[in-house]
Amino acid sequence: MANSQTVAELGELGLLKRLFRYCPGSVVGDDGAVVTLPPDRQLVVTTDVLVDGVHFSDRTTSPADVGWRAVAANLSDLAAMGAVPEGITVGLSLPGATPLAWVEGLYQGMADCLERWGGVVLGGDLCRADTVSVAITALGNVVPQRALYRHRAQPGQAIVVTGYHGLSRAGLALLLKSEPGTPPAATDGDRWVAAHQRPQPRFDAIAVLDDLLGEGNTAAIAAMDSSDGLANAVLHLCQASGVGAQLNETDLPIDPALGAWVGQAQAIDWCLYGGEDFELVLCLPWPLAEALCDRLGHPCRIVGKTTTAPAVELWPAEGTAPTVLSFSQGFQHFA
Repeated sequence: MANSQTVAELGELGLLKRLFRYCPGSVVGDDGAVVTLPPDRQLVVTTDVLVDGVHFSDRTTSPADVGWRAVAANLSDLAAMGAVPEGITVGLSLPGATPLAWVEGLYQGMADCLERWGGVVLGGDLCRADTVSVAITALGNVVPQRALYRHRAQPGQAIVVTGYHGLSRAGLALLLKSEPGTPPAATDGDRWVAAHQRPQPRFDAIAVLDDLLGEGNTAAIAAMDSSDGLANAVLHLCQASGVGAQLNETDLPIDPALGAWVGQAQAIDWCLYGGEDFELVLCLPWPLAEALCDRLGHPCRIVGKTTTAPAVELWPAEGTAPTVLSFSQGFQHFA
């Protein structure tokens, strides 16, 4: 049966033939893909690598979910640049004993994500390795005056976050059964697991922002995605722009059900440092920020403001001094 085959048994050429069906026939087959951009658009390129045991495992993620997450991580970066997807290339490293069914599930998840958000598989490369890794390069296009960058934040702007944070981390905890005590309500748990396994790039927020801008440009807007955590995103935006920030603890985008399940202190930590929520963090003029939150609706919210002082601070509701946030508090690959 085909499902019992390994990639070693099928061989490189056989595997390529199987995977070609996930690519447009007019694109694959040459040494490279030729992509035509719409007129007056610029190319946006981003790359992300997922490694078995670091970013996913069979305990928590099906092959199709690995494929979806791998693509979604790259598409989220395109959204953070204000771009729309053109396509992806896939660098796939596999042990020979990898089941063929696992690889086909991976590509089906990629195809499902691309079908939802746009773009196609343009090609890639295969390699034998001791560990499964999936390296994806995504290509997008953007109108030059609508490109979003990290370095354009200005003091006194509102900091907007498009959705709840900490949900992916909560979903991972549920999948690993790592949190003791009473489980959350099934509807909440299902949402959190979905946030971990099938994140949604926020192209909807970019569409609303484009509509609000009208004939304007993005010169006074800074943005990035929050795949490495909310705190990490704010720190990067401030560092790139030469500003600081004051975040309000009471305005953090925390699902009330999450705070009720793990306690507010744990929920705040997961919100700031949990990562893999794939939302957008933007620094905007206040009227535009308020209009964006109004159009997107809850839980999009203003969580603080940029400042002239260089520190990024989290201010509690009352009484105590602020906490200074730093990169060292979050996840770092080589720490």
